[in-house]
Amino acid sequence: MSIKQESELIGMQKASEAVAYTLKEMVNYAQPGMSTKELDEFGAKILSGFGAKSAPYLTYGFPGYTCISVDNEFCHGIPSKERILKDGDLINIDVSGELDGFWADNGASFVIGKDIHQHNHLVNASKEILRKAISNIKGGVKISDIGHLMETEAKKQGYKVIKNLGGHGIGRSLHEQPDELLNYRNRFDQRRFKKNSVVAIETFISTASSYAVEQADGWTMIGNKGGYMAQHEHTIVVTDGAPILLTDMNGIFH
Repeated sequence: MSIKQESELIGMQKASEAVAYTLKEMVNYAQPGMSTKELDEFGAKILSGFGAKSAPYLTYGFPGYTCISVDNEFCHGIPSKERILKDGDLINIDVSGELDGFWADNGASFVIGKDIHQHNHLVNASKEILRKAISNIKGGVKISDIGHLMETEAKKQGYKVIKNLGGHGIGRSLHEQPDELLNYRNRFDQRRFKKNSVVAIETFISTASSYAVEQADGWTMIGNKGGYMAQHEHTIVVTDGAPILLTDMNGIFH
């Protein structure tokens, strides 16, 4: 969406606060021995406390309130009573929600407990790439140039990017134009970021794979060549200068 009046900005701020606070609290709550279903239900209660609804459930009938992916699962992991978190697991939580007709989205990857499998380098690379990408976004900047920056930064640190996942416009629904805000340079993409537009910018930084493949459950995605992936995501408003970080409360950059 494009922010045209203050009431729209306020609506987006409230929806973004709901998903950002929920994500932050879920990350803090997660611990070894807990099922991903328990973690999901904890997040659902927080979202509900804001009066917000789960975006993937509303939009797609997703079998959970949030997406929780563990280890080799790249994204869209289904919360389950059988999936028990363990020390050293690489977790990704993606929280998106709707509140009073406004939609916001954010996500974070992190290591639970001790980093016994050395995933933190990947996690930190993803965070820093997102930070650098967002700091370079303003009205008039080519979308593909931000994708090029993301892939270049990933390669510098020895990583790949997932080429069939990307960020997206958001605001009055979960996915809007501009779609396919990719983590690499598509030379055919001549679009530019527009001032006052709302977008969800996200990283997909991988150790081995370049594509994510959907599994038999119809939701969970893993890498085409295995390995691990870290994702971090903020909902922002594009301006003439530094973007407005609507989901800053999630604490990704703190």
